[in-house]
Amino acid sequence: MTHRRLTLPMSCCLVALGLVPARVAAQSCSAPIPAGSCTASTSTTMIVGTVLQLALSASSTTLTPPTTAGYDVGFVADNGPAATVKSNRSWALRIAAAAAFWTASNTTAGVSARVNKPAADLQWSGSPAGPFVGVTVAGTTFTSGSATGGTTTTISYHTLYNWMLDTPGAYSLVVVLTLSAP
Repeated sequence: MTHRRLTLPMSCCLVALGLVPARVAAQSCSAPIPAGSCTASTSTTMIVGTVLQLALSASSTTLTPPTTAGYDVGFVADNGPAATVKSNRSWALRIAAAAAFWTASNTTAGVSARVNKPAADLQWSGSPAGPFVGVTVAGTTFTSGSATGGTTTTISYHTLYNWMLDTPGAYSLVVVLTLSAP
């Protein structure tokens, strides 16, 4: 003799047993005529997630080429982009280099551009007066804050130059800004 198991959906069994799942009842009321009032209430719910926005005033910065004075003092100062943060909670803005070395291209016949110019030769600060810190691949917190409708900070750069090391060439470095909620 073969036994077969009959499988029915749960709703079938509940109805068969006279058990019907309870439904949430809607509210209603009636007002007496000709004058009267009737009140019914409802509730609403929502979830507010984290909202973060980072806007940069420019997608690239052209640094000032060094002159004799820049080489002598060891750096050239420039303004980078302004970073504006909007957030509905605490936040942190990190700055990092995308690579450990600048990309170098030769521009002068017979002279090789410096292929090992470290990313840290680009120093950054949140103030033109400093202090300045070299950009690294690991990155670091540039600035942070609490909920804001708009906090703007301009990045100040110092590009380091050395008479013996920094040869003619075209150099570029990608700087990565990352906004996050800690």
